[in-house]
Formats: sequence, C-alpha cells, structure tokens
Amino acid sequence: MPVYNRRTALKTILTSTATVGALGFASAYAPGDKPAQATKTLKNNIKQSVCRWCFQDMPLEKLCIAAKEMGIRGIDLVGPADWPTLKKHGLDSPMCNGAEINLTDGFNDPQFHARLQKQYAEMIPKVAAAGYTNLICFSGSRRGMSDEVGLANSVKGLQPLMALAEKHKVVLVMELLNSKIDHHDYQADRTSWGVALAKKLGSEHFKLLYDIYHMQIDEGDVIRTITDNHQYIAHYHTAGVPGRHELDDTQELNYPAIMRAIKATGFQGFVAQEFMPRQADKLASLRQAVQLCDV
Repeated sequence: MPVYNRRTALKTILTSTATVGALGFASAYAPGDKPAQATKTLKNNIKQSVCRWCFQDMPLEKLCIAAKEMGIRGIDLVGPADWPTLKKHGLDSPMCNGAEINLTDGFNDPQFHARLQKQYAEMIPKVAAAGYTNLICFSGSRRGMSDEVGLANSVKGLQPLMALAEKHKVVLVMELLNSKIDHHDYQADRTSWGVALAKKLGSEHFKLLYDIYHMQIDEGDVIRTITDNHQYIAHYHTAGVPGRHELDDTQELNYPAIMRAIKATGFQGFVAQEFMPRQADKLASLRQAVQLCDV
C-alpha cells in the first residue's frame, strides 16, 4: 500500500479544481452511504476544523456535509478552487493554501524568494477578498544551512510581504514540522526557531502553526511550550503519536489536557484535526476526535 502523507497530498491539493463544488447533496454520497449521524451539541470553547488532505479520497461536498453535522466549523488546507464549496456549506477556511511551492522549497532558501514572493503577493489579496485570514507557508529544507543562516534567509524572504499582509489583514503562518520521521531536513522543526523568526519579523501578520503531532515527535513538552509561546501561535493541528492516527488510547498524547491548556491561553483561532484514520468508518473517527477535543 502506498504511503499517503502531506508531501504527496500537497501535489493533489495544489492542482485541485472546483468541480467538486458543482455536486449536489445526493451526488456527494455513493449508493448505500448515509449522512453522518448528528453529534451532540459542542461546547465550542475551541473552534475545530479538519484538514482536507486526510480525507482526500472523499468528495469535498460529502466532507463538508459531515463536518457541519459534527459541529466542525472549517476545512483546512484548501485553496481558491474549493472556497465556493466551503461557503456553500457555511464553513470557514481557517488555514488557506495555494501560494507555496511545496514543503521543501521554502523561505529559508534565497533561490526561491522571487517565486515565493510573487505567488504570495498574488494570493494574499485573494485570501482577504474571500473573507479569510490565515495563509500557510513553510521554511523549506535546510540543505546544509545552519539554523542561523536559515533564519536570516527567511527574514529576507518574508519581510517584503509583511506590508501587503498587513494591508489586507492576512497572516502568513509557518507550519512547524518534525524532521525526525516525516519531513527529514525540514528547518522549522522546533518551536524556538519559529518563535525566533516571528520576533525578528516583529509583525502580527506572521505567526506559527503549532502542529501538536510534529512537535511531540521532535521536542515534546507540548503543554509548557504552548503556554510559554501562545502569543506567536495562530493555529493548531492534531494527530495521534505514534503513527499519525486517531486520537485514541493507542497514542501517547493527552489531548483533553492539551485542549484545556490551549483554552487557558485565551486562544480564539482554530484547532484542526489532521490525523489519518485507520478505522473503516473514517467519519466516525473524526467525530470521536472532535468530541475528545471539545473541552
């Protein structure tokens, strides 16, 4: 069975079209499928979303319908082609994408600055016009660069975009990814590095996507790190460790405790479910995760 992860999914997401948005309610379900059962009313102290790529084999229309029934309020990691479908269902796009090159060619390498600056300068106004706020970005791979050099390069690459982001009230959000298991050589693999970059840029229009799964693998100490650095974090992603699967008793993280810690910071953004379901009923897995994180 082929490995399906963020790197391979990104190729599909970046080339997606709006054809799914034309599907009606009936066509969103295969014969014999039934809409997900309604979930108990959520507290909604923490707004939740779900990452599109984890359910890439499911029509977006179907995922939107199920998400609404569960109390999920947005779909992460979709671009302009899919925004009409989200709007049709009253869902947010809490973490937009579509301006990045990929996960490895990022702002830490000057050879990609011109292309990235052009693509982000074109996408930032589109995000704002759609009524959204967060646009994802990536450090890229080290390629032998020290943390200091990569940091300096990232400042040079991102700084020219800060005024435009501020003008349109858009936040560029760099995702922290582990370099131990999933994304070897990725530079922004520690919260401290991302925070240092945010401090150097000195703008409320650059923040971090703290991926709980990734940071548990590379640094641990999740609750303390969130508590100490929450002012630099715009968004969170979840998944079980090890394996990036369900938030169940097979994994090592205490998600209710983590969610309570996030809530205690006064966080007003989104926490997105980003796990790869093992259960045959993927929507049941998602529903369980949503309820677990509803603190």
